[in-house]
Amino acid sequence: MAILMGGTTLMAMAQNEGEKPFKGYLYNKEYAVFLRMNFYEQNISIPGQELYGPLPGYLGKDRYTFYWPIVTAEVKDGKAILTMVNDYGSEDLTAQLTQVNDSVFELKQLEGSTLKMPENRKWQKLPKVLELKRK
Repeated sequence: MAILMGGTTLMAMAQNEGEKPFKGYLYNKEYAVFLRMNFYEQNISIPGQELYGPLPGYLGKDRYTFYWPIVTAEVKDGKAILTMVNDYGSEDLTAQLTQVNDSVFELKQLEGSTLKMPENRKWQKLPKVLELKRK
């Protein structure tokens, strides 16, 4: 009985994730960047920067506290259009996040500034199209 209940719970969780693909944690190993998002409830807080309040999400990098907050996210037809701003407020951009399959997403910069993240005391430009995987 316990095994049956556990299996049912896992199936419900997987089904819920499928219904809300733009909620969760995505990662790109090559650039060590991640995207934490909940485009539905828009209730994500940036660690140490709660001053911004609840947001749809943010893009961050391992070992750094520099973030690109997502200030707007509109989900439509398996895609999300995002407005992002760096945490200094000096640069902004529009991007599109597309679900390729259950675990792979593609973040494409459409217009505005270029996504840059700190790397060894320099700014590292991210590619215009970045593949992110669900963790």
